[in-house]
Amino acid sequence: MDDKESPNKSTSLKKELSFLEIFIAGVVGAVGTGVLFSTAGMAGYAGPSLIISWIIGALFYTFIAIPIIELSLVWPEAGGPARYPLYTHGNTLNLLSSFMNLVWYLFIPPIEALATVEGLAYFFPKLLVPNSTIPTPLGAIVGTILLLLFVPFNYYGVKVFGKSTLGLGIFKLILYIVAALSISFVFFSAKNFTSLPGGFIPYGFTGIFYAIPLAMFAYGGIRVIPDFAEEVKDKNFLGKAIILVVIGQTIIYILFSIVFVGGIKWDSFGFKPGDWTSISNLPGNPFVDISSAIHSNISLFLILIVAILGPFVTGYIYLGGGTRVVFAMARSGYMPEKLKEVSETYAIPYWSLIVFAIIGAILTFLTAPIHAIYSLLEDAVVGGYLAFATLPVAMLSARRKGLTPNNYRLPVGWLWSGLAFISASLIAFWSGWPSVPYAIAIGIIASIVFGFIFKVKGDFKKSIWYVVYLIFILIMTYIGSDGALNIIGFIPSTIIVAIVSVFIFLPWGVLSS
Repeated sequence: MDDKESPNKSTSLKKELSFLEIFIAGVVGAVGTGVLFSTAGMAGYAGPSLIISWIIGALFYTFIAIPIIELSLVWPEAGGPARYPLYTHGNTLNLLSSFMNLVWYLFIPPIEALATVEGLAYFFPKLLVPNSTIPTPLGAIVGTILLLLFVPFNYYGVKVFGKSTLGLGIFKLILYIVAALSISFVFFSAKNFTSLPGGFIPYGFTGIFYAIPLAMFAYGGIRVIPDFAEEVKDKNFLGKAIILVVIGQTIIYILFSIVFVGGIKWDSFGFKPGDWTSISNLPGNPFVDISSAIHSNISLFLILIVAILGPFVTGYIYLGGGTRVVFAMARSGYMPEKLKEVSETYAIPYWSLIVFAIIGAILTFLTAPIHAIYSLLEDAVVGGYLAFATLPVAMLSARRKGLTPNNYRLPVGWLWSGLAFISASLIAFWSGWPSVPYAIAIGIIASIVFGFIFKVKGDFKKSIWYVVYLIFILIMTYIGSDGALNIIGFIPSTIIVAIVSVFIFLPWGVLSS
């Protein structure tokens, strides 16, 4: 195989990450502001039963994890998910899925930098436009500086990255748990779970399913683990790390959900007891609002530290993951050769890191003068979920081509791949309008431009299924319950996406390999 197919010695990275380091990176890379804001939004749909929504979300990500585990064992490469389709379907599909992956990673560090600004705005109100989460010019400058501060955590080698992430990550997790428990210690009402109008499931099982999309965006820590797979000391612990990350996230999300529901003082908010839809409209950070309502300065202080430290740690972890996606794309021939270079001193893809950080800083800075960029950042990360859909196809295709050793295979591969494909499709579909068209447009345009510049050719027929799949998700998003037209209800449109995806596009994709 040539350089476009397999890493060579001159571009290899050092195996420095321990099991605990990669596990903590996965957990703290996922648990950020989502646990604070998604919880309130989910309560608006499901009330106390949002806990069930979190559990269902964990099952979705467990299904998605199966192909990632198998593929990362077969090809333990930096930025692996941006490379797997290359081995099963060739250049064109890999080019498309790589840029969908890149859209995810390109926009998350700016989002986390600006989320840190939002936490700081409690102390420095001039960082945000009044009564909004949009940064002022000063807020954009601070966000840009914060994003550039992500770089040192990644520049001085993966060993430094692992040690700093382990230390900060454990401190972050302890802080999250203590902050949650501090609210419960001051005020907790068990009546909020069962004794209010509607009981534990006030809006029925439909409400539980409506809340799931908000849960899905808080998951995702499993994504960074295969991106660092080339730098772990033993690839055999990748699977255990991925599964434990899903479990660890879920425990924290359920803890915060229990604390949130039990910590609501209805009279302090001026809401009617049991009016969960009003809770989702709390003006700021919902846990800050609860801490203020119960007059707990300690809880308020801890939650504010969480709101600042949480996204900062997530931001620099995703900057490292995104750097490796760019590095993988350079290996595949979709980026300049310079981006394949590895530092002789620190053994990191330093040009990929520098370029990726500069682009992220520019996007962060533009959010103030061009407010539409702020919305675009949040919407376009759905590209990563669209890229997930290629992984179960690649898993089955690798088996079909005899590329997967028997000891890496789980039994009933079609079942796990089918569940993974449905999960990826639904997460993308539930992202709604205009997130899906933004992500698809950016991914396809970038693929065409870079494909032309770097003369990427071959295997187009093997990618047709994915192009049609993207069009299908786009149409369903447009006419579905979260779309522009809202012609088909949430449940029936969800069923349509699941059935068509698994019975048409999954086998089509596998047969195209």
